[in-house]
Amino acid sequence: MSVVCRFAPSPTGSLHIGGARTALFNWLFARHHRGKFLLRIEDTDRARSTPEAVAAILDGLEWLGLNWDDHTVYQFARAERHAAVARQLLAEGKAYYCYAAPQELEEMRARAKTEGRSMRYDGRWRHRDPKEAPPGIMPVIRLKARQSGQTSIRDKVQGDVVIGNDQIDDMVLLRGDGTPVYMLSVVVDDYDMGVTHVIRGDDHLNNAARQMQLIEALGWPVPTYAHIPLIHGPDGAKLSKRHGAQAVGEYRDMGYLPEAMRNYLLRLGWSHGDEEIIPTEKAIKWFDLDAVGRAAARFDFAKLANLNGHYIREADNARLMGLVRPRMEATLGKTIDDTALARLRRGMAGLKPRAKTLVELAEIAMFYVRPRPLVLNEAALKLLAGDGRNRLALLGPALGKVSDWTAPLLEAAVRETAASSGLKLGELAQPLRAALVGGTTSPPIFEVLEVLGREESLARLADAQGS
Repeated sequence: MSVVCRFAPSPTGSLHIGGARTALFNWLFARHHRGKFLLRIEDTDRARSTPEAVAAILDGLEWLGLNWDDHTVYQFARAERHAAVARQLLAEGKAYYCYAAPQELEEMRARAKTEGRSMRYDGRWRHRDPKEAPPGIMPVIRLKARQSGQTSIRDKVQGDVVIGNDQIDDMVLLRGDGTPVYMLSVVVDDYDMGVTHVIRGDDHLNNAARQMQLIEALGWPVPTYAHIPLIHGPDGAKLSKRHGAQAVGEYRDMGYLPEAMRNYLLRLGWSHGDEEIIPTEKAIKWFDLDAVGRAAARFDFAKLANLNGHYIREADNARLMGLVRPRMEATLGKTIDDTALARLRRGMAGLKPRAKTLVELAEIAMFYVRPRPLVLNEAALKLLAGDGRNRLALLGPALGKVSDWTAPLLEAAVRETAASSGLKLGELAQPLRAALVGGTTSPPIFEVLEVLGREESLARLADAQGS
């Protein structure tokens, strides 16, 4: 049997972290088994579904690199097919018209609330003749659910889950206006799409029992279920806006790499020994449902940042250039010229070990592309006060004599100047850094000198002496 998985988000908002992990697990399972990963947009809630949300979901999946097979299925467009299945069950005597008035249903809810139980339709129209129907009621179509025995779910994550059929009422399949309900649409779409494995959040576990009854009434094969635990915040409560960013797009804007997000989301509820760094190729090779835990995973922002730092260090310099350049140009308010871009390209190898996000990388790289004269921050100005500028005056002539502008020779020239002037190396290196970067932190200062080049370095030194 070829594995077919699906991710089926509702387009009522952006792709959030929980949905992204569900998509990832489906994608990895399908790729591991050389099967298919399908995408279905469950847009039957017409009041809340928006084109903007659809676009955000597609954009989020594409950014994460979770490519799907075949065309995207839009559930609302298949409404007539769903309704036809409900009418088929009606014709087979496996469903019936229910003429219960809204007031009757409200009375059932009130009674259930008073008795401290969940609302269940009492089946009052299950055996009645439609000829007894009161005037003015547009009937719904309800499934004749099994009333005795149990429904057993063989779940790949939760184990065997047994639900008494006395807890399952005759669910609505088709509303009075002829539109299908979500539960029916999901079952029909999964069957028509050939879905073999339904991997989703454990908040859908109760739905599985009701959907299984519908599947069995239709005589269709029951898919393999795997209900994965939800993601909690650091405090153990369900992950929400108060814990921080939720939408995948927010993490992209905060400077996280998609491969870092895939790695981190993979480790939220799934493990492979003590492995923490798991590139996508290994994830596809190793992933299976038996290693998914039953307990809720806790989102740890510090771990995500550390993991992202690892992937930034491993990333191609040219790719990082392309990612940080728009952020840096937005800060500058103009396009970075070719000369500054060349400096940034030469300096990227020394910059990326110092950043955990692309935001940080863009910030610490700004000194390579800022126009002269640099605006010095307060700490840099403090270093240049007093003897700082006088010490810079010693460096200009010494550095100007260096024939081969490389970090080792530049370091040797500065060390020699410090020794001949009776100074410690730091007493020259610190004001030098302030002059070259406009602050007090940077990659190794002799590397910075080499990357900036002779002309730019000496010009910045002269600017700082006159500031």
